[in-house]
This record gives sequence, C-alpha cells and structure tokens, in this order.
Amino acid sequence: MQILRDLPSLRAAVDALKSDGKLMALVPTMGALHDGHMALVEEARRHAGHVAVSIFVNPRQFGVNEDLDAYPRREAKDAQMLQAAGVDILWAPSVDVMYPAGYTTNISVSGVTEGLDGAARPGHFDGVATVVAKLFNQVRPDVALFGEKDYQQLAVIRQMVRDLDVPIELVGVPTQRAEDGLALSSRNAYLSEEERREALALPRALGEAARQMEKGATVEAALARAVALLAAHGFDPIDYVSLCDAVTLEPMTVLDRPARLLGAAKLGKTRLIDNIPVDPL
Repeated sequence: MQILRDLPSLRAAVDALKSDGKLMALVPTMGALHDGHMALVEEARRHAGHVAVSIFVNPRQFGVNEDLDAYPRREAKDAQMLQAAGVDILWAPSVDVMYPAGYTTNISVSGVTEGLDGAARPGHFDGVATVVAKLFNQVRPDVALFGEKDYQQLAVIRQMVRDLDVPIELVGVPTQRAEDGLALSSRNAYLSEEERREALALPRALGEAARQMEKGATVEAALARAVALLAAHGFDPIDYVSLCDAVTLEPMTVLDRPARLLGAAKLGKTRLIDNIPVDPL
C-alpha cells in the first residue's frame, strides 16, 4: 500500500494503477477506522480492481465549538488495517495540501441540506460537499462508497454528483452496527461505559417508532414517543427525530412512500446520529 501526501505523487500512482484498465474505487474517511469503514473497503473491492482510501479530518465541516481538535486521529493503526485489507493507496493530505494558501472556493448544495443536520450544524454540508468534490478530482475514482449511517451526507453527495455531471458511480453501504444494535461511529469512543449503555436508546427509539408507524400509528405520535424515550435516557439536546422522504429528505407527516426515520441527539459530550428505512403502509 502506498501512503501518499502530495498531489503529484497521488496522480502518478493513480495513473500507474489504472493503466491496467481496472476500475478505481474511493472510500473517503476521516480516519479512526472501525468495522463500518472496513465494510466500505470490502464492498469497494467488489466494485473495482483498485481501492483508494482517504483520511482527512476536514476542518470545513466542523462548526464553532464542535470536536475538530478532539476528533480521534490514529493514522498508524488505520494504515495497518487498510494494508491488511489490501488497499492500494492511502491518500492522507495535510490541511495545507487540501486548502492551500489563497483557497476561496466553496460548494453549496440546496434542498437536501436544509433540514436535519443542515439546520443543526450550519455550514456543515458546504464543508462536506467541498471536500468530497476535491477528493473526487484528486483521486479520479470510477466508484465511491459511503455509509448510510450518514444518510443525509449521502443524499447531499448524490445531489452534487447529479447536478455537476460527475462521472462517478456512488454506492451506499448499509449502516454497520455493534452486536447490541448501536451504529458504529468513530465518535462512540467518546462515550463512557454508562453512556455507551444509554446510547442504545437511540436505535431502539427509532426502531420502535418505525414499528408503530408501520402498524398504523400516526407519524406525530410515533415521533413524540421516540423523543420522550431519548429524553428519559439522558439525551439532551435532541436535535431532531424526523420522518423524511427517502430521496428528497422532505419531512413527511403521513407514511405514504419510502421513507427514512432519522435522529440526532447529544449524550453527555457526544453527538450521535442514526437512521433506519421505513416502508409505507
């Protein structure tokens, strides 16, 4: 595996690998890799003959008072995991390489960014869209893989690729979970033992709300019960528990088409997100 940190080396390596005619897949990450990331790498190998993984903690997607400085960084261990998985390139640029002096361009996607985390974290998805567009231009993959745990992020990137005619196939990979049901996340490392137990209320609240709606309960009542359950387990603040159109992410008050039930809330100092699909009646 080649560990690359400058653009000329990256471009030369990508050109050399793709000279055999095989496809290149990209798995963008911010590091602190876990089994969820490795599931993306495994899926990438099914879609392409070569796999690149990027590790870049993107300052432009963190807001004021968010966890940029505290975000876990462990590149050496991550590199070992990726090499063992057969990854060809680890692209690990510095902030100065990604955003050199004089950088002024920003990519903003409308519509799918306007609610949920777009409302709770102003500017977050501009940072996501901008860095992903740059990663696509740098690595030039044929396929890119993203986890569905960050469902709104995936929707934003799909919209950007569609709008800008980016010739890349996007693959969404289902959320990977621990045995007890908690969605895998690098931020789970922030949780104390007690918080880790209480965190299970998030997937359980979403699952129970989905079952209630699929049995005919009103959307309003099911969401209210989910919020109450999260509050009872110490989540505060609860940014949202929302039922949204699975494609547009427009809020839904009636379960009449494929939907996603999404939730985000803070437990102690850790902000957790999760989502599950919900089928219409």
